[in-house]
Amino acid sequence: MNRFFCFSFNVTGRNVTIDAREHVHHIRDVLRLKPKDEVIAFDERGNEYKCLIERIGQKVILQVISKKVSLKEKAARVAVACAIPKKAKFDDIVDKLTQLGVERIIPMFTARVVIKWSKEKKISQKKRWEKIAVSATQQSQRSGLPQIDEPSDFKQVLAEAANYELKLIPHLSGERKTLKNALGAAKPKNILVLIGPEGDFTAQEIKAALSVSFIAVSLGDTVLRVDTAAIAIASFIRLYENS
Repeated sequence: MNRFFCFSFNVTGRNVTIDAREHVHHIRDVLRLKPKDEVIAFDERGNEYKCLIERIGQKVILQVISKKVSLKEKAARVAVACAIPKKAKFDDIVDKLTQLGVERIIPMFTARVVIKWSKEKKISQKKRWEKIAVSATQQSQRSGLPQIDEPSDFKQVLAEAANYELKLIPHLSGERKTLKNALGAAKPKNILVLIGPEGDFTAQEIKAALSVSFIAVSLGDTVLRVDTAAIAIASFIRLYENS
């Protein structure tokens, strides 16, 4: 069944309104759905609504048949703070991490990130990534949207680290644990992972992270691109939880 995103404030009584232009176009002009067709709407809180299409125009109005309230998931809430890469598109990182169930994605500036953006550029990129996350959420049929942060500095990310039970920083040298050993037998409620840029984190950044209880981990013998590292560690965490 086709699934479409709606904000919770667009759910009123027994009706759901879909007013995003691209979603209306997809329903009306691409899928060519008609009144009385069944669809699923879901909101940013993870609630799902089984609906019948009531009418289609500049907006799509749905009639709610049943509602499935989001239940708290057993899996750990994973946040990935990822350095913004020079070549690989952050668009793809957002898409894949959304499909893998990551709850929060933090685009990050570190000492070796060469990209420099204005405040306006940061805001516009955030809006772009949020649209990508909506599309990936619909495709993967996950419940709820990930939080996409405005690009943050490395120090800003560390300042929030105390909010996470388990904190991991993969890097390329020195003493490191395997991911399996770092995860151990504990079942943390939330995990924060830092992914470094091309050329890795600086020694000062690693030292700063370790000083606020990050655990240094290895992702293997090969050097991974930024996007590959982000996807690999998110995948491992999800597979480890289900093993």
